[in-house]
Amino acid sequence: MMVECNFSHDELPLTLTVTEAASVLRIGRTAAYNLVRCGKLRSVRVGKVIRIPRDAIYAFLGT
Repeated sequence: MMVECNFSHDELPLTLTVTEAASVLRIGRTAAYNLVRCGKLRSVRVGKVIRIPRDAIYAFLGT
């Protein structure tokens, strides 16, 4: 199930949840977690919470 994210490309927050990052990347949540797990999508863990830095999204997309 895809979650709709209301961020425009120019106004992404500094960090996103994995679900928000999946929405921005137009992939499923499980696929996003798999990218984080295998190190292809950089993430930051704060306690039990995983956040994806905005720059990691851009780096993954190659921009």
